[in-house]
Amino acid sequence: MTIKDQLQKLAAEKNQPCVSISLNTHRTHPDNVKDEVMLKNLLKEAEERVIAGFGKRPVAALLEKIEELAKEIDINHNFDSLHIFLSNQTKEIIKSSWKTSNEGVQISSSFALRSIIKSYNRSENYLLMMLSQSGVQLYEALNDELVQEIRTEEFPFAENPHYNTHSGKGSDPKYLDDLVREYLNKVDKALVKVHNETELNCLVICTGDNYSRLQQVADKPSMYIGYAAIDYNNIANHQLVKQAWEIIKSLQTERRSKAISEIKEAIAGAAVLTDLQEIYQASIDGRGDLLIVHEDFSQPVIMTSDRTFELTDDRANQDAIEDITSKIAWEVLAKKGRVFFTSQDEIKDLGEIVLKTRY
Repeated sequence: MTIKDQLQKLAAEKNQPCVSISLNTHRTHPDNVKDEVMLKNLLKEAEERVIAGFGKRPVAALLEKIEELAKEIDINHNFDSLHIFLSNQTKEIIKSSWKTSNEGVQISSSFALRSIIKSYNRSENYLLMMLSQSGVQLYEALNDELVQEIRTEEFPFAENPHYNTHSGKGSDPKYLDDLVREYLNKVDKALVKVHNETELNCLVICTGDNYSRLQQVADKPSMYIGYAAIDYNNIANHQLVKQAWEIIKSLQTERRSKAISEIKEAIAGAAVLTDLQEIYQASIDGRGDLLIVHEDFSQPVIMTSDRTFELTDDRANQDAIEDITSKIAWEVLAKKGRVFFTSQDEIKDLGEIVLKTRY
């Protein structure tokens, strides 16, 4: 099940109670020992709050899930954060490559999806191509992990078969350059086929010269999202994808900056909302085009109707939604809008949550 499928499933559930637990985790020993302690403490807190609010009998299935959960999670296979969603009917465990700014236990009538929406938005499925004239390998990557090597009739490519056979042209740079372009043209055409089938864009590990030539012969230049300079001393698969992921993260930062600029440009047209109640109503009406939320901002509320709420500071209140931004973000995303959570303080010039509307 993809993270999008998990999001849709979790967002559809309305139950009392829905328990959401998030914590930052570690990939290596001995730091991951702390994860086990933190998880047990949060599960204990969840158990105590559920019993205090709902008693034992109505939530017996949920309490059983809480009790068994610590045994099911192997701390030796953690990523950068862990998210757990529990109710009498549901148990979902999601590991993320992103740190969360919302550690803790949230209990409400729906799941707190903010951290998962952030992970979904910042998850990047892409093609990673290791390109040199001695051969070409193509991989599918997700964030900083390789999913699989792509093998087709063309991939992987053997070394460039186009080499100089004319003794008189060994010093002709244009002729030699054309031989390289002929090879790269074949690579590009093979990549276009994979791109059309997968709808994934490609990041290339290669020399600057080869990337420049590849762009010159490309049938579809837009499918290339950039390149990282090849380091022949570090070409193991895990090193390649780590190098690629740094480029991807930089591109994501650029996208968030562009989104902030888009919001600021829309102010003149009165298409920007900063009032939380108005933002919520626009989101459920399907008017949300672009939502930006500062990572440090969250707001518990008590619903007074389907469309209105009162702010509260009492997150433990049984009737409270512990963070309305989670619901707003899902409504915008589910209705084909765009959502960004950012630590970039430029958004604070407008407010800590801002929505550009469609109309």
